[in-house]
Amino acid sequence: MKRKAKFDRKTNEVKVNIELNVDGTGKFEIKTGIPFFNHMLNQFAKHGYFDIKIKALGDIEVDFHHTVEDVGIALGESFEKALSDKKGITRYGHSIVPFDESLVEASIDLSGRPYFVFNAEIEKSKIGEFDVELAEEFFKSFANSLKCNLHINLKHGSNLHHIIEAMFKATARALDQASTIDGRSKQVPSTKGKL
Repeated sequence: MKRKAKFDRKTNEVKVNIELNVDGTGKFEIKTGIPFFNHMLNQFAKHGYFDIKIKALGDIEVDFHHTVEDVGIALGESFEKALSDKKGITRYGHSIVPFDESLVEASIDLSGRPYFVFNAEIEKSKIGEFDVELAEEFFKSFANSLKCNLHINLKHGSNLHHIIEAMFKATARALDQASTIDGRSKQVPSTKGKL
């Protein structure tokens, strides 16, 4: 079973093209026009072992919000499409990632029911030109379109780059675990019979 997807999203503000292989090796080709966001998505692909190509053309001259949000939506839709009926998946994933002084925990349930919790009190600031609050927007859009339950908890940290990067890495690791084929069952991991 090949768990791959191609997905295109086009609005008046952003055009996003994505190619995804859930069972990849961590190869990436990311072009969003936002250098720090590219770097975070590279980390997501690498540490989740997902092969991801993303090309996004957005109205970044206005600000980065639309592009970050739409990439989150499109990437979530891509995973939803690639995972299909979710038969045989582990379903749940959890990861705690340290990055120097920062420690982030991510937990995910590929439940088919979107819910997002973001426990991170971080100052509104910029990393380069990237507004740090856009990380929360990305993950919220991603969780809603993947229809997953995603919790991100910042345990501690002070360096904004380290905090945000640990969030992307922890979420990727948790998603890799949740999307892995268990091998003990070919059924949907739910007593409902459907996710």
